[in-house]
Amino acid sequence: MAGGKTFTIVLPTYNEEENIEKMVVSLREMYPDFHILIMDDGSKDRTKEIVDALNFENVRFVVRESDVRGVTASVCDGILIAGTDLFMCMDSDFQHPLEAAGRIYDELNKDYDVVVGVRVDRWALGLKRSAGSWLFHLLASSVLFVHGKKRSKDIASGLFGGDVELFSKVIEEHGDGFEMRGFKLLFDFMLHAPSDIKIGEIKYEFGKRAGGKSKVNPEIVYRSFHQCGIVGRFFARIYKALFS
Repeated sequence: MAGGKTFTIVLPTYNEEENIEKMVVSLREMYPDFHILIMDDGSKDRTKEIVDALNFENVRFVVRESDVRGVTASVCDGILIAGTDLFMCMDSDFQHPLEAAGRIYDELNKDYDVVVGVRVDRWALGLKRSAGSWLFHLLASSVLFVHGKKRSKDIASGLFGGDVELFSKVIEEHGDGFEMRGFKLLFDFMLHAPSDIKIGEIKYEFGKRAGGKSKVNPEIVYRSFHQCGIVGRFFARIYKALFS
């Protein structure tokens, strides 16, 4: 990172005791100069104890006190306290490849405002999640187009990084309009960010969860659709009627 900008990897967690030690150790070995910020939603397992025992420099574990739980809320809080020039967020379960962190950092140093990880094969999510991801992407892309905003090839991506100052400003000014209990921070950011932001992309292979259980549930899917304007809310009501 010599000569480059400072960088924080934000890891939102909830009950990740099966993955967190290997995740933090692997990231520290691969990227000794990067900061790691774990934003925990009040895990009931040993996630905190495991990280505390590692006692690594530049690794912070924050237990969120807010009543608003969710990936978007956790990452937003992490960005606001990151204290570095740049950040990225990624899952703690190895579904996002660790090498992507270095690639996103390199792209951000080319003066992109946001760099998005684009999944090569979304069908790795499974049939239901893949179909839902594609539908969300189409709806979200349409909303961004109508508002004259920049778009990405994978608006549903949970792997992305950006400029801390810019993201913090958008969160502080427009965070009240975010779906904080949802998973789609990238869409909320792009909807409220300036229309002239510079977007870069990297491609990556989406992997399988190493351990533990997925946090995606019908309520999360409902909230995701609900973010996407009138048409999205229509699909959200249909989805809730079918699966609630």
